[in-house]
Amino acid sequence: MPDDPPSAVDRLLEVMARLRAPDGGCPWDLRQTYSTIAPYTIEEAYEVAGAIADGDFVALRDELGDLLLQVVYHARMAEEDGHFSFADVAHGIAAKMIARHPHVFGPQAGASLPTGAWEAGKAAERAARAREHGREAGALDGVSQALPALARALKLQRRAARVGFDWTDPEQVRAKVLEEFDEVRAATSDDDREAEIGDLLFAVINLARHLGVDPETALAGTNRRFERRFREVERLLRNELAIGPEDATLEQMETRWAIAKESH
Repeated sequence: MPDDPPSAVDRLLEVMARLRAPDGGCPWDLRQTYSTIAPYTIEEAYEVAGAIADGDFVALRDELGDLLLQVVYHARMAEEDGHFSFADVAHGIAAKMIARHPHVFGPQAGASLPTGAWEAGKAAERAARAREHGREAGALDGVSQALPALARALKLQRRAARVGFDWTDPEQVRAKVLEEFDEVRAATSDDDREAEIGDLLFAVINLARHLGVDPETALAGTNRRFERRFREVERLLRNELAIGPEDATLEQMETRWAIAKESH
């Protein structure tokens, strides 16, 4: 009997192995390392999020494929270096999901997940990793340095809050935002301004968290509104004055910004 055709995942693994083959592979792919590929991995994750935000399922299918390729790429390099394979990655995450869902896979299948069980499981995993490195686990362990600063700030705050280091009232956080704003105004050097702006942003993220607002989603929405409105300003300037923003006065742009804000 003929061999069964390879699965879609097996086919992808074969393609990556061929690209990385020392004899006849792609020169560009052969030059890559974990570090050079990492920025593409981050970029593809954002493109997945963008396709979801747009509600574009054709793009989402394609972007998920691009993201999957990143996983395959890193796993292939790790296999070449003798660390682990794609199969190890897949088996590892499957085992982790089973361990974290005893209410689905364990003896208590069908029961509700106990409050805090998910985070308790993750904390146990972090503690085990810390012991492997000969140290005690900390509340902030596992918050990746590679996260975008906004996302990392939010995650650090949530971790600290779990052990009781948190404000108890949003009004306290609002007061902290105003305090940090005053410190920005009082800063006199570039270094001080940078530090105080950072503190102000951290406090604003904290306020968003206390108000139940995801700061990334909020800022993304503001970015989209700004883009729509500014494009409308450009359109109005072209239609009414036959000029672009680079030739308009600030007053001319602000007048049309007010119009754009009303309609967008």
